[in-house]
Amino acid sequence: MDPVIVEQLGHTHPLARHLDDFLTDLANAGSSARTRRAYRGDLIAFAAHHCEDIGALSAAPVRAFLAELADLAPASRKRKRAAVASFAKWAVRHDLLQANPMDRIDTVKVPKSLPRPAAAADVAKVLAVICSRRPRKDLPLGQLRDRVLFETAYVCGARASEVCGLYVEDLDLRLDDEHVRIHGKGGSVRTVLLDDRGYVTLLKLYLARAGYTAGPLFRASINGRGGPLSYDAAHHRWQGYCAQAGVEIDIHQLRHAHATELINVGVSIEAVRRRLGHASTETTQLYASLDDKIADAEIRAARRRRDRATS
Repeated sequence: MDPVIVEQLGHTHPLARHLDDFLTDLANAGSSARTRRAYRGDLIAFAAHHCEDIGALSAAPVRAFLAELADLAPASRKRKRAAVASFAKWAVRHDLLQANPMDRIDTVKVPKSLPRPAAAADVAKVLAVICSRRPRKDLPLGQLRDRVLFETAYVCGARASEVCGLYVEDLDLRLDDEHVRIHGKGGSVRTVLLDDRGYVTLLKLYLARAGYTAGPLFRASINGRGGPLSYDAAHHRWQGYCAQAGVEIDIHQLRHAHATELINVGVSIEAVRRRLGHASTETTQLYASLDDKIADAEIRAARRRRDRATS
């Protein structure tokens, strides 16, 4: 049984074994470790409100649980409700519950907020703290890795977790048609144009110095296994570099900054959404007919317009 469940609930809690089975099924279905950790924490908290057998799970303890979360942000309450809903749905599917109590619980509405892009000058300041695009030969490989990792998130508009999961095999560095294949949420895959020549040069330098021809692109330097750098480790390192640069930028703002820059140089909303890999039904309907090559052409043209304006 999961040691965290045992530590916080004990072996004898009526829900302990079921929570462990649920998390095991999530892992078998391919859910990320981060998702499973979040579900585990939320469901352990819920279990404190329901010390009865799973067959007695009803809407009442769920309402009591959510009522105690009233002071949290709507997004946090929505996530915790989603964890309980997923567990209840699993229990019904496995004949542990006859009816899903979440059918009687209203969803939590989260007000839509505009993304907060970071200023390009601030992003450049943090990247410069790591190293320049022409790094010295004695620069530690881990530092060069960090510069390439965070710049990849920035120039591709990718999530940090997506970048951490990249493999060398995801790169196509044929001259004048450099692309990277990014694995996104829900098993989606998108191809992103690498149209920044300075970045591509730095990426090739990193590959040459690291000697990587296959496997994880950004590897942990202390675990001895050569596995991918974790999101948590990348986030911690990014915060450290931001502190050195004297700016406050959340790692996810790199993605928003990239999108804002593309829009400001004339790239259509549809092309930007496709490049960032948004997967919600609301946004997908707007760009479903746009081909990757059309999106790439728009971005190339916008880059040329920007370059002419600044030359």
